[in-house]
Amino acid sequence: MLLYCGGGHTKGNAMKSVVVTGASTGIGHGAAEVLVRNGLRVFGSVRKAPDAARLSRELGSAFVPLLFDITDEVAVRQAAAQVKDALGGEPLFGLVNNAGIAVPGPLLHLAIEEIRHQLEVNVIGQLIATQAFAPLLAADKTKADRPGRIVMISSVGGRIATPFMGPYNASKFAIEALADSLRRELLPTGIDVIVVAPGAVVTAIWDKAESVDVSRYDNTPYAAALRNLKQTAIEDGRKGLSEQDLGKAIHRALTVARPKARYVVTRDKLQYLIGSNLPKRTLDRLLANRLGLNPP
Repeated sequence: MLLYCGGGHTKGNAMKSVVVTGASTGIGHGAAEVLVRNGLRVFGSVRKAPDAARLSRELGSAFVPLLFDITDEVAVRQAAAQVKDALGGEPLFGLVNNAGIAVPGPLLHLAIEEIRHQLEVNVIGQLIATQAFAPLLAADKTKADRPGRIVMISSVGGRIATPFMGPYNASKFAIEALADSLRRELLPTGIDVIVVAPGAVVTAIWDKAESVDVSRYDNTPYAAALRNLKQTAIEDGRKGLSEQDLGKAIHRALTVARPKARYVVTRDKLQYLIGSNLPKRTLDRLLANRLGLNPP
């Protein structure tokens, strides 16, 4: 496999640097761990000071915490200025847009504020981070540096929408579109944009499914189906890929010489291919049968 870089050092023995948003747990944590292990310096965003201290202890001096909420534009730009100073004129090697949440529930019964929050974090937050850090990816034309790359963390749910995951699916469909548009807009700069779309991953985002209270929907037609979905999400999450598996995929996307535009990372590729290619009405029936959503 041809690599974009040899190890974690640039000309002059300066360590290459990557920004990873949402690094406290899950895919972001796995990415930070794998990247540090491969000789890269990681600037990882967290929202809480205890998480910053924990990750610094776990990952050592090659991990530099950035304390901000992805939706706080001022704080994100301040963090970008901090990274720029630390780079000392070297380009940023990569930006991994990972921070995200999942807001489950039937679209007709979720509060608009819940849906707005889902999109604010998973879509607007990613664009805030991209606008702040992308200028640091540009290569100095007077040097032999190569421009950096942006990795957007989507999901298999960025192409296949399922019942009761509408807000999350909408956010990931949006990430897919933003990535395609951004990749084409950045062609003149040499900055590449790559999507990594995981299937089920053993992360905290799905562990939280156990604490989701679906009883709020007991007086809707969806009560039984939501209980089925909750159990399926818990089971699929526990059987999913490890966060380190996703970290390796992210490392590959950042370093391989000729990356694909999109990497699907899932244990069940056949199921994904079937879901992606079935006629939509056929997929409707399969999902309805699985969750108990058949019409009367």
